[in-house]
Amino acid sequence: MSNATRSFTAALAAGTVLFAAACSSETDPAVEPSAASGARSVIEPGEATPMIAQGVEIGSDATVYKTSGIGPSAMNKAAPEGSAESYIDTDQFSGGTLPAGVSVTEAQGIGVLKKIRSNLEAEGYALEDVVTMRVFLDNAPGTERADYSGWNRAYRQFFANTDLDSNETELVPMGTAEPAAPMERNAARPSRFALEVASLPVPGWLVEVEVDAVK
Repeated sequence: MSNATRSFTAALAAGTVLFAAACSSETDPAVEPSAASGARSVIEPGEATPMIAQGVEIGSDATVYKTSGIGPSAMNKAAPEGSAESYIDTDQFSGGTLPAGVSVTEAQGIGVLKKIRSNLEAEGYALEDVVTMRVFLDNAPGTERADYSGWNRAYRQFFANTDLDSNETELVPMGTAEPAAPMERNAARPSRFALEVASLPVPGWLVEVEVDAVK
């Protein structure tokens, strides 16, 4: 067990752990219960459709599952090996062909989040149990910065796609298409950071994500 894991376990045993998101507010935040028992999300007051939580409080009676960094799978055999396009999820995008406005980062992000869902389900967790998320993005070849917009569209397909006031499902765009029902309805708002890195460990990866889930 690493020192970081020991420290985290000790903090849980002592009471609660609060994960802060990459945002701040001068007002007192609202606290909303999350779908995961033993955790609650801190939400900006008055926000009905926030993308992320300001923080998540985890109770001492909770169990925590932490994934390793997960990237996309090389599914697109029509693209050159090691290219960003080779990591397009062909189960979602047949033949590796992307609809209008769908970026390679968006397509990879969808594939990564589907893999995370499978990883969690194999251990008895679900996407709604995710309380923290760390996102690493590389810029696509020929671009100057990471595609945060494409990543956020992929994210909204699986997270933060309900109205917290009305409980209505929020419609989500894919590329430049008209907003439609998300791939998975999920009210969870994890605390999250997303940042651009110089490179990711696998040539062609534009997205790598790790999450913590609680129940």
